[in-house]
Amino acid sequence: MKKPLAPQIQRHSRIREGLPYPLGATWDGLGVNFALFSANATKVELCLFDREGRRELERIELPEYTDEVWHGYVPEARPGTVYGYRVHGPYEPRAGHRFNPSKLLIDPYAKHLIGPLRWSDAHFGYRIGSSKNDLSFDRRDSAPGMPKCVVVDPAFTWGKDRPPAIPWENTIVYEAHVRGYTMRHPAVPPQYRGTFAGMAQQEVVDYIKALGVTAVELLPVHAFVDDRYLLEKGLRNYWGYNSIGFFAPDPRCLASGAIYEFKEMVARFHEAGIEVILDVVYNHTAEGNEMGPTLSFKGIDNASYYRLAPDPRYYINDTGTGNTLNLSHPRVLQMVNDSLRYWVTEMHVDGFRFDLATILGREPHGFDQGGGFLDSCRQDPVLSRVKLIAEPWDCGPGGYQVGGFPPGWAEWNDKYRDTVRSFWKGDEGKLPDLASRMTASGDLFNRRGRKPWASVNFITAHDGFTLRDLVSYNDKHNEANGEGNTDGHSNNLSWNHGAEGPTDDPEIRELRLRQMRNLLATLLLSQGTPMILAGDEFGRTQHGNNNAYCQDNDLSWIDWEGIDDEGLDLLDFTRRLIALRQSHPLLRRQRFLTGAFNPDLEVKDATWLTPAGVEKTSEQWQDPMARCLGLLLDGRAQATGVKKASSDATMLLIVNSHHDVVPFTMPEVVGGSQWLKLLDTGEPDRIDVATARNGDEVPVTGRSLLLFELMPDRHSESALRAAARAMREAGRLAEARTGEPVK
Repeated sequence: MKKPLAPQIQRHSRIREGLPYPLGATWDGLGVNFALFSANATKVELCLFDREGRRELERIELPEYTDEVWHGYVPEARPGTVYGYRVHGPYEPRAGHRFNPSKLLIDPYAKHLIGPLRWSDAHFGYRIGSSKNDLSFDRRDSAPGMPKCVVVDPAFTWGKDRPPAIPWENTIVYEAHVRGYTMRHPAVPPQYRGTFAGMAQQEVVDYIKALGVTAVELLPVHAFVDDRYLLEKGLRNYWGYNSIGFFAPDPRCLASGAIYEFKEMVARFHEAGIEVILDVVYNHTAEGNEMGPTLSFKGIDNASYYRLAPDPRYYINDTGTGNTLNLSHPRVLQMVNDSLRYWVTEMHVDGFRFDLATILGREPHGFDQGGGFLDSCRQDPVLSRVKLIAEPWDCGPGGYQVGGFPPGWAEWNDKYRDTVRSFWKGDEGKLPDLASRMTASGDLFNRRGRKPWASVNFITAHDGFTLRDLVSYNDKHNEANGEGNTDGHSNNLSWNHGAEGPTDDPEIRELRLRQMRNLLATLLLSQGTPMILAGDEFGRTQHGNNNAYCQDNDLSWIDWEGIDDEGLDLLDFTRRLIALRQSHPLLRRQRFLTGAFNPDLEVKDATWLTPAGVEKTSEQWQDPMARCLGLLLDGRAQATGVKKASSDATMLLIVNSHHDVVPFTMPEVVGGSQWLKLLDTGEPDRIDVATARNGDEVPVTGRSLLLFELMPDRHSESALRAAARAMREAGRLAEARTGEPVK
């Protein structure tokens, strides 16, 4: 064991015993209580710095140790006090201990950080280059290059702010990156670009509201670290999946340098009726494996915070990032739950999307639906009332758990993504899977009282191709990442439609646009919770890069001023789709569609049709060459609680991934004889009232999607007249925008 470095800083402040709770630095109006968990430390020193965090002023030994919590109360301390910790204890990597008081450590409960991480070899607890590797010991002081913690005053005048509390079945998620969304936005002043203040600009909020989505899901905003190897290549950890503080907003997102800026952004979105969901990373930290830096948890109590291998020198790596947070430890579990409650109660967020969430349900024996973290969320009076979304996989054994999370959780459904991509690409034998995915994947989620909203459907996300790139590239093009194009997924189920990347060929461009409309329409007309990647509504591109995690530049930033006429048309189409979904409860049912016959109502809630307009037989489902399908949704089978005026609607959705026109016979349906066409991705600009009657043969353009609504006989004429008026008004608006007459 190495002898720790003796502190050289003078002690002047008075220190009292204080309390072992709450953990972190808590101002009570008279002073600050400091409390830090460490089960294996022998001494903890509180280090106070000047306001800029450049000069260490004092080291104060925390005087008390209660229930494995080191604590003390400093009467002179106030909000704005800058601090960090030095933690003493054994440096014995073979026993899982990596204490090194030469390293300044971030408080896991810090609410605010200042200063960047300026990398040097001093950030590592061992001597870089030593033949003993991590068994060596480094005595250099890391403080000059470390971010510092700041005591905060949590007071904020929320006024009339209330959570929008959007019902799950009405939710449409919009995944966005604070920096990428605002860096090139013409309405965001330069000093606010890339920050929460930029997201809070009225023009930004108004655009998102007008789009019709109900929740903004922000990529990680917790304080995170830029990997040293990326900085050395001139790159950055743009996405932010490298957390080092679970309570502190990342300083780079604060134009003012104050955390109230985040609260103001939330209040602005709430005022517009939009929820704020945070993408959070509690599965690992930025400290990596045994060769990683000592920034916080590793130096505070490595053996408690991380899951260690049977040889405790090494880390279990179920995340693929070098380490795995140990949520089986009660204090680590407490920290994660405290963090979540803090963001709900103090910062007013409305939900969370959990990166690699299977990790959070792991116990020593593997993933467990009744694991400590999942149980704690389910019973918590705060967390059980907000939206909880799992990314239901990790890199460990048994890590793929789509459909395996307990009631109360929604899950990213990658089976939906892959099936819909494959179908529209024209792959064989996809109709059975497509039928399941479009009806909220009941085969995965229809158990234990879970609802269709549990399936979060998506075509694209931050990780992978954008929508435009999905239809423009056969292969990934990640050369800019500096890894020889070996990073990122190779199986993208993408298709360039005849040319790799940008092209002037009008036929290819038209087909790509139609495919983007098909993908968006499938997403927004499927049962379940749709998630849209920001920018897909107008077809933004990353030029074929499907792993832009390190591209903090024009490649990832949304080019608002570069949106062309094609993009504006796609934007109009997306708004129409969202409006259709929100105006028809049948498209967002609260119960799973089963296709079972209801003898009381004498109807089926869903019937799958062949192009002949009759129900598919079991033999026909086995035809691998079939690529055209109808879904008849009978409004008489609506779930209870839906307004009767809406429950009368019956709808027909037709999808055709054949390259040729397919004649489709309109089915014979009780209650009406005329079908009003609401949508046709093959003719998206056509706004006249197109109708068909039961038994009519309707041509379905190759690679297109159609949506019809049945007009009840007693309402047909008035409904058609109302629809005609709406169509004419839509035409006037479109003509005013484009200057071109509309067909």
